[in-house]
Amino acid sequence: MIGAIAALDADVTSIEAARSHMEVLDDLNAIGFANAVGPGVYDIHSPRVPGTAEIENSLASALKAVDAQRLWVNPDCGLKTRDTGEVVESLRNMVAAAQTMREQLV
Repeated sequence: MIGAIAALDADVTSIEAARSHMEVLDDLNAIGFANAVGPGVYDIHSPRVPGTAEIENSLASALKAVDAQRLWVNPDCGLKTRDTGEVVESLRNMVAAAQTMREQLV
């Protein structure tokens, strides 16, 4: 399956990764996946709103496997299972965590 993903003609591949704690990134690296990747940094299947520290931890894990220039930040697959309030607060925290991590990288 990973080989098929790598063979796609895509600039960025968005993948569900929060539940597996970014383990899939190691699988991508093992086959030489060189494109940009957007691993989900929080699980959208739970009504719990993730805090910025939790998302920063996910990003830190992702950065161990993917260099910052190839890393895109996004939630795990879709947000249709959440209500608007949960989505807005979660995305706000995700953006704040991404900004903090970018500042740390500079």
